[in-house]
Amino acid sequence: MPGMDHMAAGNGLAGNKDGYRLTSQDTTLPAGKQAPYRFAVTGPDGKPVTAFAVDQTKRMHFYAIRSDLTGFQHIHPTMAADGTWTADLDTLAPGSWRMFASFTPDSGAGKSTAFVLSRTVTVPGAETPLPAAAKTADFDGYTVTVKGEPTAGMAHPLTVTVTKSGKPVTDLQPYLDTYAHLTAFHEGDTAFAHLHPTTTVNGNHGGPELSFNTELPTAGNWRLFLQFQTGGRLHTAALTLNVG
Repeated sequence: MPGMDHMAAGNGLAGNKDGYRLTSQDTTLPAGKQAPYRFAVTGPDGKPVTAFAVDQTKRMHFYAIRSDLTGFQHIHPTMAADGTWTADLDTLAPGSWRMFASFTPDSGAGKSTAFVLSRTVTVPGAETPLPAAAKTADFDGYTVTVKGEPTAGMAHPLTVTVTKSGKPVTDLQPYLDTYAHLTAFHEGDTAFAHLHPTTTVNGNHGGPELSFNTELPTAGNWRLFLQFQTGGRLHTAALTLNVG
């Protein structure tokens, strides 16, 4: 599938798996201002991992999601020679946040295995309710509509249509080797899922319909974050999808 990364086993809620561990000294971060989050991945030998395979043009995909699912950031952090990664987070709203690291080791016992590990941090303040389920979202002058009726634990196709002022959008540019990046988080536990694109990339004229293969393991509300690029600008739309 074009732009598809390796499917990581599990929901990403653990901080360690198969001897690999996500470590960080950051347990709280300030509200209302930009802040760096520093972390490392250690291997079964207890040493920091420094060799990572490229996945969708990056060696590390980092996600920050607030527990009420109203905050979302997708960052490509930088790694120092000692294996310490720095994710430069944008302004954080108060609440409990979960930090996800998605990666594939390029050496050692876990070579070629996709992992998603996470830790939590606290940003002092009050949280807000999750927006109601809706299959259409408006933002940045664009309208995004989701079509599909996914069932928990089963693979289902999902179609996203992008329009602007009622007209089909056909100038989507490639972003991370695909026309759109779609991430989902489950209400209640912030379980992670990456929905894989199946639309073929062919120049700077993607859209208006984008196809994804979805397999969401748990019923309930999932908050979907769709990222796509037009005119060199990255847009992020958020929708709440109910999974039966």
